[in-house]
Amino acid sequence: MNYIIITSYGEVNATEKAVSSILHQLPKNTKLIVSDPFSETKWMLEEKFPSVEYFEDQDQGKSKALNLLFKKLWSEDKNNILILTDGDVYLGEGAIPEILKKFENQNVGCVSGRPMSLNPRGDRFGYWSHFLVDIGAHEISRKKRYKQGKFLETSGYLFAFRNGIIKEIPVDVAEDTIIPYYFYKKGYKIAYSENSKVYVKWPTHFKDWMKQKKRAADAHTKLTKYAPDFPKVKSFLGEVLGGLTNLYYIFSYPKNFKEFIWTLELFPARLYMWISLQKDLRLKKKEYKDGWRENLEVKSTRTLD
Repeated sequence: MNYIIITSYGEVNATEKAVSSILHQLPKNTKLIVSDPFSETKWMLEEKFPSVEYFEDQDQGKSKALNLLFKKLWSEDKNNILILTDGDVYLGEGAIPEILKKFENQNVGCVSGRPMSLNPRGDRFGYWSHFLVDIGAHEISRKKRYKQGKFLETSGYLFAFRNGIIKEIPVDVAEDTIIPYYFYKKGYKIAYSENSKVYVKWPTHFKDWMKQKKRAADAHTKLTKYAPDFPKVKSFLGEVLGGLTNLYYIFSYPKNFKEFIWTLELFPARLYMWISLQKDLRLKKKEYKDGWRENLEVKSTRTLD
């Protein structure tokens, strides 16, 4: 039995859309589960989607809810797959069958989907969201590394992995970074399913943009506590080197002069984000905290995929 887990936090209307985007492409021998701490979500599922299982988490953070589900759904059959996605996104046509195809290779342990931006491209933050998912996440961080056979981090908005391997994850790091690392250390390959598209709404104001990016970057700083040899795919130095070695992708992406200027403005914005994060960590002693309540302030809280 394969399982698709949607984690949500009371986003009833969005979760309804997320469920609908999955049910019509749900493969045989696959069960859909929605994890949410609020009864409103349970009522919606009972009324509209009685075949979908509701899992009431204890409102103690997403990672804790996932750990409970990993134990509940544990199977010794490693051909059984767990697929994780969120209640505030929705999947594109064929996303589930495409991601499952990658597991036909028995050497593949974990597979990432491909986030797509729902934001209009006609303003600065909308353009940045498209640029970062299309160039940063798709072309540079995943597609290129996958073709080269290198380690790659998955997208928390949609990724899958073999059951019977991971029983528990730390609660102070992002699940989409630590889980592929665990598989990588066990000798499995991390695959990328670029046809498994998941549609995401990104921040539209600088304050929210900074919160999201800093929280995502901070999640990576905790990895060395559990994995000292973790391949540093996302870091300030990695961004610099990645940009210098992929100038063609970067400067062929803008379609007009306005987008070219926005591309140039993104570089100092990212630099400011990294400086601000270091200030928070070293001087203010702020740190990444797992929990859905922060999602009420910034809907997208993980790595800008």
